[in-house]
Amino acid sequence: MKAALHISRLGQVAIPVTDLARAEAFYRDVLGFKHLFTVAPASLAFFDCGGVRLMLDGNLRQGGKAATASILYFLVPDLKEADLKATFERLGAAGAKVSSPPHFTAKMPDHDLWMGFFEDSEGNTLSLMAELRG
Repeated sequence: MKAALHISRLGQVAIPVTDLARAEAFYRDVLGFKHLFTVAPASLAFFDCGGVRLMLDGNLRQGGKAATASILYFLVPDLKEADLKATFERLGAAGAKVSSPPHFTAKMPDHDLWMGFFEDSEGNTLSLMAELRG
């Protein structure tokens, strides 16, 4: 009988980048993540996102281009609709390319789910996800 695998949480996510310095500036200055450390010879930079480590990886290339990343959905708690829209305006003003402004996505039993999408400095799609109550 196989022993059960007990995964407790996501520990790290790799995000492919082509320009490590530019990506570091975006995640630090535009999104406001805490920079943990950089391994320059290896083209890696690490940030904290609520206990999950984001690893910007300048080595994930396919044919000279960064590999495609999964979409990361960042949960932003305790926002109102106007706050979410203002946050996207600030992201756009700071250099993020907004591809889909925040919009109602689904009615859930205890909240309305809203999402908006934008790109980081490397063209990876990211999302802010808000659970709006009342």
